[in-house]
Amino acid sequence: MSFKLAVSARDGRTILPKGEKYISLADKDATVADLKRGIADSRPELYTARQRLTTVAEKGKKGTVLEDGKKLAEYGLTNGDTVVFKDLGPQIAYRAVFFWEYFGPLVVYSLFFFFPYLFYNRTSIPEEHGFAQKAALTFWVAHYAKRIAETFLVHSFGHATMPIRNLIKNCSYYWGFAAFIAYFINHPLYTPPSTLQTVLALAAAFTCTLSNLRCHLILADLRSPGRGGYSIPRGFLFDYITCANYTAEIWSWLFFSLATQSLPALVFTLAGAGQMAVWAAGKHQRLRKLFDGKEGREKYPKRYIMFPPLF
Repeated sequence: MSFKLAVSARDGRTILPKGEKYISLADKDATVADLKRGIADSRPELYTARQRLTTVAEKGKKGTVLEDGKKLAEYGLTNGDTVVFKDLGPQIAYRAVFFWEYFGPLVVYSLFFFFPYLFYNRTSIPEEHGFAQKAALTFWVAHYAKRIAETFLVHSFGHATMPIRNLIKNCSYYWGFAAFIAYFINHPLYTPPSTLQTVLALAAAFTCTLSNLRCHLILADLRSPGRGGYSIPRGFLFDYITCANYTAEIWSWLFFSLATQSLPALVFTLAGAGQMAVWAAGKHQRLRKLFDGKEGREKYPKRYIMFPPLF
């Protein structure tokens, strides 16, 4: 027995061609993904990743977002009901965005180091870079190479795609800061700190980077096959901090800033820390709400959010 649903925009207009109102599905056991494929078949430019479907909102409330893996019947939808469509715009894969936003800083920073004559007065360029400049390049390349490797080998993403405008926004942030930092650290007039300060601070920065990798491996294990839903991260720094991966990331850049005695690097660190603080507060609140200790649910342990003992 066929099963059909009306698909409309928020203003009530049909989004289907030729004034069609309904998408016909095989039966009442059809899934949200089936409905999205039906819309895409009707309008190929609205491929499934561009679609956001919700139930019709009740007065004073928002509609429920329909998740791909669930059956339409789980949302109480019956034959002839309406779902609300929103076009999310052109999409790009998460991994593609992460790759380009991390690959860019590798290239940009290396240009300033290996081709200084493109950016500085030729007569003022020394024959060889100083120790701090070479050490900074080593850390920079290692850090972003690690990020790229994690993108393909460690991280899993809750959504396959994001709006393509995020590619421009994210790349502008990372590539712009890479140029800002590289310009001053590789400048012919750059004044480095002592060798001892650079060595000790970069050793600490590498330690934090490895700690960040360890945190990401713990989080990746929580998303391994067969472990659905949210889980409480445990082990290593997660026994004390909700977003320990952010903690290690911030400290690695703080030590890099100290190792290079670079104000632009510190500005980059603080900008990133501010954004991570917003994400961390949201994740901490979400975990506390999910694991509230009620009705048999586990109670979320007392932990710092991101940056002990301040936050």
